[in-house]
Amino acid sequence: MATIWRHVVAFVNIDQYNQYMSVKMIAADEVCQRLGIRPQTLYAYVSRGLLEAAADGADSRRSLYREAEVDALAARKKAGRSRPVVAAKAINWGDPVLETRISTVVRGRLIYRGHDAVAWSEHATLEETAALLCDVASWPQAAARAPIASGSGIGASFNYLAQAMNEAQPMFGRSRQAIVVEGAALFRGLAGTVLGREVTGPVQEAAAAAWRLKPKGADLVRRALVLLADHELNASTFAVRVVASTGASLPAALMAGLAALTGPRHGGMTMRTVAMFAEALAAPDPAAFFAARLVRGEPIWGLHHALYPDGDIRAHALRAAHEPYGALLRTIEAAEAAGGMLLNVDGALAALAQTLGLSQEAAFAIFALGRTAGWLAHAIEQTETGTLIRPRARYVGAEPSVPGSG
Repeated sequence: MATIWRHVVAFVNIDQYNQYMSVKMIAADEVCQRLGIRPQTLYAYVSRGLLEAAADGADSRRSLYREAEVDALAARKKAGRSRPVVAAKAINWGDPVLETRISTVVRGRLIYRGHDAVAWSEHATLEETAALLCDVASWPQAAARAPIASGSGIGASFNYLAQAMNEAQPMFGRSRQAIVVEGAALFRGLAGTVLGREVTGPVQEAAAAAWRLKPKGADLVRRALVLLADHELNASTFAVRVVASTGASLPAALMAGLAALTGPRHGGMTMRTVAMFAEALAAPDPAAFFAARLVRGEPIWGLHHALYPDGDIRAHALRAAHEPYGALLRTIEAAEAAGGMLLNVDGALAALAQTLGLSQEAAFAIFALGRTAGWLAHAIEQTETGTLIRPRARYVGAEPSVPGSG
């Protein structure tokens, strides 16, 4: 099992990818039947990037198509394209609502400004990743902005950002480089606050010192930080962009992102999953533990991601890097078998936390510090658009009374 996962992240063509991920492929005639289209329309869909065709290894004259991608397109067609429907679906894993050059998820791959994030994570630090996402030549070696707030941890980080807001200028009208320099100083101070120590070099080194990790553990943290640096328009990033669109200060935008990340349906799920894995590992039989959760109507956390129907590539990469074994591997396999889905990044972070002996808050800290790099990039990009994010609501309440109609 561990060997398979190690090779998954190195796939170079569709045949290898299908072999390891068991992606179900279907032929053109079945695609046309499911979508209710003619072959000519299918070819047009491929040319427009709506579907991806792959060569059939058994017959070079045929093309195959990913079933999950076809079914997703069929669902969109069935929902219709009226303006209210499109607008409603856009905020719930629907169509893109704004343009970005920072990152995207396309056909199971996470892309950072044209770079495959998994390949990038093999060597890059979080600081190098922040420079890439912010589109600058190098990450400034700025001193930490404002003193580390009293206390440490995620809770203290809100105090730190609130303190920084008192001295910060609005982002509106400032240059990219000026905001990047401020962002580098804020990030260093924020990391120091979360970790409870001054950060003078790469953040994974400070994390390793704070959590007493060996070099292998430090490198796993580095990889996780990079893989979590950005994930296009997730809830916390959207919150950052909304605040940035008002022209507010950078620490104000970061605070919005951090607040959204704590939610149990976003980054807070990591802490829930860490706790669940700890319980499962302490149970006599992990399979029975997860079966009992389902009987009680409790979900198995840390599985599946809507943007990765064939499995969260970030989770694959993390799992391959630390190769869980023994009781932890049996627990992971039991969770996936009971839930009928593969680990997502929350599950992978939970497994990594068990391997390195990290607490729930430390696992969440990896998520928060990694994602801060992306928040900085999105705050800058949104500021440069010069536009305010102000969507309209579709009113479905009581009919307004008309004066004099009675």
